[in-house]
Amino acid sequence: MEAQWMSELKPSSGASGTSNRLLQAKSLRKAQEIAREEKKPKQLVVGFVCQSNMMFLLAAIKFYRMAMQLVPDIEFKINYSRPPDADRGGGNYMEDSDVDGEIEDLLAYFEQQLSVEGSFPKICTPEVEMTQVHISALPREILMYIFRWVVSSDLDMRALEQLSLVCRGFYICARDPEIWRLACLRVWGRKCTKLVPFTSWREMFLQRPRVRFDGVYISKTSYIRQGEESLDGFYRAWHHVEYYRYLRFFPDGHVIMLTTPEEPLSVVPRLRTRNTRMDSVLLGHFRLSQETGNQTKVFAVVCKKKDEKATDFQRNRFCRRNPAPEAEHSFHVGLALSSGGHQSFSKLVWIHHSCHITYKLTGETVITTFDLDRMYTPFFFARVKSYTAFSEQPL
Repeated sequence: MEAQWMSELKPSSGASGTSNRLLQAKSLRKAQEIAREEKKPKQLVVGFVCQSNMMFLLAAIKFYRMAMQLVPDIEFKINYSRPPDADRGGGNYMEDSDVDGEIEDLLAYFEQQLSVEGSFPKICTPEVEMTQVHISALPREILMYIFRWVVSSDLDMRALEQLSLVCRGFYICARDPEIWRLACLRVWGRKCTKLVPFTSWREMFLQRPRVRFDGVYISKTSYIRQGEESLDGFYRAWHHVEYYRYLRFFPDGHVIMLTTPEEPLSVVPRLRTRNTRMDSVLLGHFRLSQETGNQTKVFAVVCKKKDEKATDFQRNRFCRRNPAPEAEHSFHVGLALSSGGHQSFSKLVWIHHSCHITYKLTGETVITTFDLDRMYTPFFFARVKSYTAFSEQPL
């Protein structure tokens, strides 16, 4: 009798299984409701974005208010991305959509796309129908010659990079190795016959240290100098002296150097070409030197422009004093090239400055080396758009 009573108290295995399934279903339903409640604010924000994008402003505001009431910081919890065709058909925003990663080799990708389009692909295609001849009808050799004019003899590689943004065909033409090889030869000459350690001519031009030609290097020096004492001896004046040094490099190896108190606003436009009419300008040549320590140095030799007119004292027969011996003055400048701020190769630091005086009568040369004190402030590069606004010769 007792055994029968105990067996009746024990729940049967079937009833236990049924109750467990009921509990699991109940917990699953509750989890789904929680997930639905958590997802609802996100759906409301997505609806707000879609409606506002389709110009349904009132409905969009309604979605936004409901979402903010549920979760005040919902904007920081949702991750939505825009599909490529969103601009065309009004589009919608998808939550946690899969976004393709960046294409590593964009050049190979564009070339593959052009090869898939046909056996004779064009560099570019007109976006709208045209009655005139489109640039895509030109052979690739003609296009490359136009691109060399864009770069010009001034090595305006910035314009070439901007031209590559027009279309994928122009991108391929702008990455042509021959253009970048000619640019490297223009800068380093015979010293760039090998690509090692670079993988392409473009990488060499962008990463190898060099001086820039699309602007001017400017150095500003200022100091306070003590003046003469007043006649009554009550005070002494102090003068604030300020002057600038300018360095303008050209791709053919020429350089212009100028020291003047005039500000860059008035001086920079007059340094566009070597044929400047400024009397105090120094003209010369420069060369790049890369040593074992991987530090690039710039050495320049500049001198004053030769005056073709004969001096007055040589023509005046009443001049009794002896004329000064004829001599040539040249200045030797050494600078270390480095990067400053966000620009590459934009800083030049003084490492040497000397004056060489050569007497024509005896051939003797006297060298005077200047001490590099705080008056020799570094040069910093400033890009000038007008220097590359016109092309005189192709690359």
